[in-house]
This record gives sequence, structure tokens and C-alpha cells, in this order.
Amino acid sequence: MIRIVEIFARKFGKMKHFSIIGEIFFIQNIYMSTIEIPTPAVLIENLSKYLDGKQILFDVNLSIFSGEVFGFLGPNGAGKTTTMKAILGLIRPDEGTISILGDTNLSNETKEKIGFMPENTYLYKYLTGREFLRFNGKFFQISDSELEERIEEILHKVGLHKAGDKLLAKYSKGMLQRIGLGQAIINNPSIVFLDEPMSGLDPIGRKMVKDLILELKAKGTTVFFNTHILSDVESICDSFAIIHQGHLVTSEKVKDLKEPLEEYFIQKIEENTEGHLEVI
Repeated sequence: MIRIVEIFARKFGKMKHFSIIGEIFFIQNIYMSTIEIPTPAVLIENLSKYLDGKQILFDVNLSIFSGEVFGFLGPNGAGKTTTMKAILGLIRPDEGTISILGDTNLSNETKEKIGFMPENTYLYKYLTGREFLRFNGKFFQISDSELEERIEEILHKVGLHKAGDKLLAKYSKGMLQRIGLGQAIINNPSIVFLDEPMSGLDPIGRKMVKDLILELKAKGTTVFFNTHILSDVESICDSFAIIHQGHLVTSEKVKDLKEPLEEYFIQKIEENTEGHLEVI
């Protein structure tokens, strides 16, 4: 801002008829024109969804910016997975618009830049971990040599390099969760959607996944993940939103919290519950 004032003073210092107010507005306009307004990696506007004649999502609005780690919170059955499926085009919204990386049509070009890990990873158990990653990598335009390099890198990142040649049928639940995460990043995506990525993991596995998410963030990757583990959101997320009974309750920056997230979460759920609050 000081630099702009200096430029203004040199350029217009000899002009006698500028009013002070005019100078202020002129400088402000120059300054504002130099600011880049970030484009949301995900933009959801007035998203609604009906199932069997019953409305399950109500006018959901969200903005997630590039490079953010975003946590989507809510009780079981709140609408987290339904929202994610709508974003990814797995179900069709009844109302509203969704944009991913500026694309409202979810073109094949945009799909190439997306990674996705569903909550329940239904994997073909008679492939090895290495074969499974190779199978998923073949869906993308990756050369054979680069794909093999990525497979080895990912197996190390998710702690399965020693189990890469073991059949998935022999994997534990936590190992299946980690290989599922591995396939979500095989294409080096710009944005990753993870549905309950730390479910079923032991403390070591959870730390490994958190470290991987932070590594993705450091590379500029946008991470959108559904979870009900509040401590994970506090430790790795930039922003979060809470959905309850299909309604978006709040959307906040983690740094702006003035109380523990657990207290804030319970308060918001209680304030926005229609009828009796059921614990599932």
C-alpha cells in the first residue's frame, strides 16, 4: 500500500486540483485492483436433495478454497456422505449448483484432477496392494514408468511397502483403509475427497493419514474430508462446517474458534435440533 502511495505521489504530485477524497478513492482503486480474489476449489449453492419424496438436504451453501484442508462434520445420518456424493456427481442434486475447480459440468478433464476415497472401500480382494494401485492408475493418463514410481512412493507413504505383494484379502481393516487412501492420490490430484479416512485406524495409522493430509496441503492440494472425529479437525483443518438433519448449521475457520470444538459442536447441534435429539 505504501509503495502505491509513493507511485501516486511521483506521478500526480504536480497536479493541483485533486481533492483529498479523490486521491483516497484513486489510491484505493489501484490497491484493490492488485489483490487477487481466490477462486473456490468447491462452490456449492442452494443444494437440495430428496429421497423417496423426503427432503434430506436443505439449501446447502459452501465455499472451500484452493489449498485448504476442510472438515465436514455432523452426527451419523446428518447428510455428510450425501453431500459428498452430490459434489462428485454420484447422485444428482434436485436443486442447486455445484462447481469443482470452476467446472459446473464435472467434465472428464476435471475428473482427472479429483481423488476420492469412499467410506466403505469395496475392493477386489484377489489383487495385491501393488496390483490394486496399478489397476486404479490405469484410469488416468500416466505413463507406465511414472505409474510404477508412484505406486512405490504411495506404498511407502501409507506404510504398506512391505505388504505390497500381499493379497487384499489378507489385509486388516486398517490396511484396507490405507490402501484405499493410496488409490485416492494415485493420479496426483488437485483436490481430494475423503469420506471418514481415519475410521478403523489405530493411533499409528491415524497419525500416518494426518501426516499425509498435511503433506498434500503443503503441495497445494485441496482436501475435503467427512469425519466425526473432532480432534482431527482441530489439529489439521483450516476450516470446517457442521451439517445436521440436512441443514448446514455453520461454516467457520478453525483459528476463529473461541472454545474447544467439542463444546462448540454440541452447542450447535443442540441449538439446531428439531424434536428429540437421538444418539445413534
